[in-house]
Amino acid sequence: MALIVQKFGGTSVGSIERIEAVADLVVKTKQQGHQVVVVLSAMSGETNRLINLAKQIDARPSSRELDVLLTTGEQVSVALLAMAIIKRGHSAVSLLADQVNIQTDNMFGKARITDVAATRLKHELEHNRIAIIAGFQGRDIEGNITTLGRGGTDTSAVEIAGAIGADECQIYTDVDGVYTTDPRIEPKARRMSQVTFEEMLEMASLGAKVLHIRCVEAAGKYNIPVRVLSSFNPDQGTLISFEQTEMKNNVVSGIAFNRDESLIEIKSVPNGTQYLAAILKLFANNGIEIDMINQVNHNFEKIDYAFTVHSNDFEQALEVLHDNHHIISSTEVSGCNAVAKVSAVGVGMKSHSSVASLFFDALAQENIKVLLVSTSEIKISVLIDEKYLELAVRALHRVFLTENE
Repeated sequence: MALIVQKFGGTSVGSIERIEAVADLVVKTKQQGHQVVVVLSAMSGETNRLINLAKQIDARPSSRELDVLLTTGEQVSVALLAMAIIKRGHSAVSLLADQVNIQTDNMFGKARITDVAATRLKHELEHNRIAIIAGFQGRDIEGNITTLGRGGTDTSAVEIAGAIGADECQIYTDVDGVYTTDPRIEPKARRMSQVTFEEMLEMASLGAKVLHIRCVEAAGKYNIPVRVLSSFNPDQGTLISFEQTEMKNNVVSGIAFNRDESLIEIKSVPNGTQYLAAILKLFANNGIEIDMINQVNHNFEKIDYAFTVHSNDFEQALEVLHDNHHIISSTEVSGCNAVAKVSAVGVGMKSHSSVASLFFDALAQENIKVLLVSTSEIKISVLIDEKYLELAVRALHRVFLTENE
């Protein structure tokens, strides 16, 4: 008997018929002798509907009140699933984040979980009940309702799995696993049966939409195996763990990309680390996360900086820099949001020095100009014009994941 946490996303519970199907999946797991805890998203489209309602009141609604509004979506889905499971003759209970005591910081809209109390969940498991928990949400130290940001239900599920010592966390979604790249762009993309935490963390951070990055970080922290499955056609999916039992021939495991990138350029900043520190402090104080950073020195007197931020933060980032022009002492601040990031990821890159030359040669063959570059032991990322993104993905997939088959 295993203790399993099962997470179902919005499309998985998008209608009453889908909720009934999820109830069958949960009950089947229970009948196999396992203990089950379920974590749910709101029904598909519900979060967007609520956001649209808020924006009819205010184009930039209070972040605290928006979180209060958005968490109502999960309250509906957990109650409906509990009803469906009870109808099938099994004991179930729906629980909101405060009932499970999921504590977060106070960053409304993108809060981080700081603690999950396992007492209530263990009590429900001891009484043979299926606990169905509202994902995507928590409470801060003052009792305010918070949300974890898009995809936050993945994080809720893994944090809960870690708190109760689950054997596996199963992420049910509308895809049947993790692919070498998006099959909608590259039809030859294939599903991976297994991927390492290290690779999945990079792919999630670089734009792969299958899993929320904080979910992967939490899985690594608690050493909880995560399996990505389709709730429509469940099979073995893709297992994400520390084990590397499948040593593949491919040096690169996947091609990730992210359209939600924006480029910020700050020209002619005086030479001195204190100016870069001031820029980064401005971003941090306003909750703006930086991705790629590049600097160009001009005879060691002036420096040009280039940063990438999430497209949602683009206007705010420009506004913050313009408002604090006197602090950063630059002659020009500009930006562009018609950019995208594409990356090659693979643990095999650690021992293969030829990857970089193959990567840039593939882009050169398609006459794709590179704007920024970022590397680590297991990834190469570049920022390019968004109009070339799909061409770049196909070119890189062909070189690293198709030609050697």
